[in-house]
Amino acid sequence: MKITIIAGARPNFMKIAPIIDAIELRQQQGYPISYRLVHTGQHYDANMSQSFFEQLGIPQPHVNLEAGGGSQAEQTAGIMVKFEKDLAAHPCDLVLVVGDVTSTLACSIVAKKMKIKVAHVEAGIRSGDQHMPEEINRMVTDAITDYFFTTSEIANGQLRREGKTAEQLFFVGNTMIDTLLKHRSRFHAPPVWRDAGLQPQQYLVMTLHRPANVDEEAHLGLLISEIMRNNHGLPVVFPVHPRTAKQLERIAVAHPRLHLTPPMGYLEFNYLVERAKAVITDSGGITEETTVMGVPCMTLRDSTERPETCTIGTNVLLGTDPAALGPAMEQLFAGDWKKGDIPPLWDGHAAERIADCFVKLFKLEHQSATVA
Repeated sequence: MKITIIAGARPNFMKIAPIIDAIELRQQQGYPISYRLVHTGQHYDANMSQSFFEQLGIPQPHVNLEAGGGSQAEQTAGIMVKFEKDLAAHPCDLVLVVGDVTSTLACSIVAKKMKIKVAHVEAGIRSGDQHMPEEINRMVTDAITDYFFTTSEIANGQLRREGKTAEQLFFVGNTMIDTLLKHRSRFHAPPVWRDAGLQPQQYLVMTLHRPANVDEEAHLGLLISEIMRNNHGLPVVFPVHPRTAKQLERIAVAHPRLHLTPPMGYLEFNYLVERAKAVITDSGGITEETTVMGVPCMTLRDSTERPETCTIGTNVLLGTDPAALGPAMEQLFAGDWKKGDIPPLWDGHAAERIADCFVKLFKLEHQSATVA
């Protein structure tokens, strides 16, 4: 079985790393499975892309399509045009896409139009908010996918309601947690740890990048003001996404306890998260990591595609109203934040289960071809 693996943006890299490891292990065991890694170039900044390959031990991609930049439509079209040519030159049995970024959607469409089957890792998750580009990506990708690798029974239920069959669904767990657990012992402090004199449990980590939070300058300013006003005097470390950096320049945010940094590598960022008093974010993936590490998490969104981080884990949805931050902070500093637990199969072995599914699918395809 020849598998083409698609990666294009920072969230993808954490999810494909353990899958590649698991495929290579099956190869060593004699299974006829091979892969080709295609980097679409959606994230082309070194801190958003290259550092993740280096830190997570991901092999250099067989090709980088260099299709980053431009509007949503331009980027989607650029990836599709370049991937179509690459796939024609390097045909495969299965295209594996992960997550919900533009690359996921674009490459799924190309593969299906070229009559190649698609498997989706992290399938079936939904926020219910179609104003998010990621939600459109998830819905369209799952509408044409052949095999669905899911992180929860909630996702399974969603896919069943959409008409997917039991034979298409594989509840395998969360590959991003595979990466987290594998590399946890390698986390190391970024420069801000020393420069700001940080101490465990005595600072907050913040990330913001979604349009609802950062596109309006006044709203972004209010969010930051509320966080700094209610944080009981603790430092706040804010690795700034490129999208957010442009807005921060306009509103000239400055506070002695607010530490703005460039985007961090995986090992440095999670060192901070693991030791933080709490995390304030609008990222979905970070809520999964805080859940597994037992770190309180406040999500500045009205909905989430990862409800298990709220029902089982340490995450709480606050919405986008800055006024919600004060009461949440008081609960945190009163010691009343929920302890949380770890969702089923978030155990570090999801990629192994996916590789086992590849073996089974190969056997089924081989049997079908023999019968035919």
